[in-house]
Amino acid sequence: MKKPVIEFQNFSFQYHSQAEPTLKNINLTIHEGEKVLICGPSGSGKSTIGHCINGLVPYSYKGDISGTLKIMGKDAERLNLFDRAKMVGTVLQDTDGQFISLTVGEDIAFALENDCVPQDEMKQIVKEVSSLVAMEHYLQQSVHHLSGGQMQRVAIAGVLVNDVDILLFDEPLASLDPATGEHVVQLIAELQKKMNKTVVIIEHRLEDVLSYPVDRIIVLDDGEVVADMEPDELLATDILERVHIREPLYLKAAKYANCKIQREMRPAHIDTFQVEACKEPLISWFHHAELPPPPREDEPILELDNISFYYEPNKFSLKNISLSFKKGEMVSIVGQNGAGKSTLSKLMCGFERPQSGKIFYGGNDVTGDSIAERSLRVGMVLQNPNHMLSKHTIFEEVAFGLELRGVPEKDRMERVHDTLRICGLYPYRNWPISALSFGQKKRVAIAAILVLEPEVIILDEPTAGQDLLHYTEIMEFLLSLNQRGKTIIMVTHDMHLMLEYTPRAIVIDHGQVLADDSAINILSDPDIVQKANLKETSLFTLAERLGIEEKREFVARFIAFDKEEKKKWLHY
Repeated sequence: MKKPVIEFQNFSFQYHSQAEPTLKNINLTIHEGEKVLICGPSGSGKSTIGHCINGLVPYSYKGDISGTLKIMGKDAERLNLFDRAKMVGTVLQDTDGQFISLTVGEDIAFALENDCVPQDEMKQIVKEVSSLVAMEHYLQQSVHHLSGGQMQRVAIAGVLVNDVDILLFDEPLASLDPATGEHVVQLIAELQKKMNKTVVIIEHRLEDVLSYPVDRIIVLDDGEVVADMEPDELLATDILERVHIREPLYLKAAKYANCKIQREMRPAHIDTFQVEACKEPLISWFHHAELPPPPREDEPILELDNISFYYEPNKFSLKNISLSFKKGEMVSIVGQNGAGKSTLSKLMCGFERPQSGKIFYGGNDVTGDSIAERSLRVGMVLQNPNHMLSKHTIFEEVAFGLELRGVPEKDRMERVHDTLRICGLYPYRNWPISALSFGQKKRVAIAAILVLEPEVIILDEPTAGQDLLHYTEIMEFLLSLNQRGKTIIMVTHDMHLMLEYTPRAIVIDHGQVLADDSAINILSDPDIVQKANLKETSLFTLAERLGIEEKREFVARFIAFDKEEKKKWLHY
């Protein structure tokens, strides 16, 4: 029997800023060498459990604790933060809070410097670890010039150099493109297997994590453990559906076809799932499900004409980009980390100006507009909410833009409250922003832009860190704006979001347009998927295993059916 390394016994925790406990009577044991996934809806206490393990609770986040927590057999209350860091290596959800040094190489080496590792040995370790996360060519670059996904990889490398017993990953896939995310999951699996590390992963993207086996899945809801099971056992229940965690898509399709999922069918991965048991009902469902309506056509509202941009001379981030966005369109911009997606967004909303080319809005040249002038037409939600939030409470933050525009108080209150309800933030409207999780901060940033109702809304990873309920509420709200004529442009790594909500997708690769087509056509093109670090949805694999030749049509019918089903449990 392997020894326990993390033991919660009747453990509860309440932040000083909150009226109710975030964690309630937690009893949970994780053993040496185990790989455990912790999931649950936003606000369920997932990140707080991680903070208790790594010591951020109570040293950074103050509150009241009852019960006991042991780390490596020692009472956590008697371990200071330095001692805890020698036992638990953490990749934070908010990577900005993890960087200390100026360059990538220095930041990866920071823990080694603290341990006085000889410089030659240190350089070799940094070189090896940086190549594992595909950052070996960025060692001299400033961490503040990296994309969100690159920052995540540097943070992971900084943990890998430390010889700790427990590796804790707080939503490691949130900012990564699909292929890089899969690489990270593979890397975590290899570390756990080769080094016998205990691995704890806190993540919303269940299907992606399960691409490599985990020993157990812990499900939290409202601060309590509602499930602690092996993956195959859990996926044969309705627990994930009840707490609004997205199930693997192939499994959801089987359930829509009224297949009874059992543990013996090995449903934890598409390659092990016994599809034959569900073949007939799935094929029957496919023939009866309806196709989605065709996308609407309208006049162009935002146009980019031969745009080029660089941060450093002769080193183009974008080159000869020409794109047209129609009024009322909903579009995804996808591609690997560092491809130029976020830079393209900054140009469209006026944060940067192109070195060459022009930008038109409604047929008028707006290339030289100030940020303030462009913001009246185009609103943008940044990938990192900490770059947008400046007020003390949620209500103050969302109301701030309306105050600056002189909106009367009565109208301001109504618009802010409506937006907070849609974003799932109304119950927390008077909370201090400092008490929020990263995912909750993301919703505040989205709400602060949505309340202004610009004609074009650009969102950089709008659903990263969101559970299925809040993901659906936000996306359905964006869809309702879109149906009233708003143009919605989303930079995303979420292939299901791309398929579900955006009939059109634009693929950026090395600063140029690699593809501009329907989302389904793009994800069914192996060359584009490989070049742009995308990932084919498991629905294509399911259709193939069922012997359905019309794979694109199978995916399209699932997407349409799934959207209608989710609307049934939305609460506005």
